[in-house]
Amino acid sequence: MKQIIIAVVLLFTVSMGAQTKSDLLTHYKAFYKQMKSQGDTQGIINAITHLNVLEPSEARKDTLAFLYVNSNQNMQALRVIGVDTKDSDSNLAVQVRALALKALGDVKRAIAQFEILNKRTPNTFLAYELADLKIQTGDKAGALVNIEYGLANAKDDMKYAFYERQQPYEVPIKAAFLHLKALIEYNNDQSKPDVALALINEALTIAPNFNLASLSKQAIEARKADVEAPKK
Repeated sequence: MKQIIIAVVLLFTVSMGAQTKSDLLTHYKAFYKQMKSQGDTQGIINAITHLNVLEPSEARKDTLAFLYVNSNQNMQALRVIGVDTKDSDSNLAVQVRALALKALGDVKRAIAQFEILNKRTPNTFLAYELADLKIQTGDKAGALVNIEYGLANAKDDMKYAFYERQQPYEVPIKAAFLHLKALIEYNNDQSKPDVALALINEALTIAPNFNLASLSKQAIEARKADVEAPKK
């Protein structure tokens, strides 16, 4: 009789636990839907975190990491998906890892992640990210490969955003590639600034609002003037 009572109690406990988990899943799915309708990013993050604890899912984990990186919470994003890449990682997971590492200034590891993405699905925007990051590490030859790919595949409607001013702005990505190529040309041979200036002028013809290119042009012209100025 005692064994029967224990068995009934255990069965009841398991049943209650399953019911509680089911209720919690229903609650947090409804909570997620409500937060999404309100555009409450932190609420969405909280909802997905609870759902992933109750019902773990790689897709849900990748979404959570994306929300973190999109909210500039880059360390949190990396803690969700980890720093090391697995072959089974989704493109979203690799993208999130690349963006988070870039934002944290870990340029070399960010390049590795962007390279993985570029091998899976090459595109012009990835080429720009790689070229920009490779210039920062001094890999000018590698950057030029990505730049030439970008120039060959850039379409007129492709835009790239810049944030060095208080008000962000966009330029055609072809102009952005021309600017990067100009920087490489100038750094390769500063005795021939006109080569770089010609590329920057081409970029500014495409995008007159390209502030970063204008700043580069001013800096190169100023150095050119100093070199050409007669010595007293």
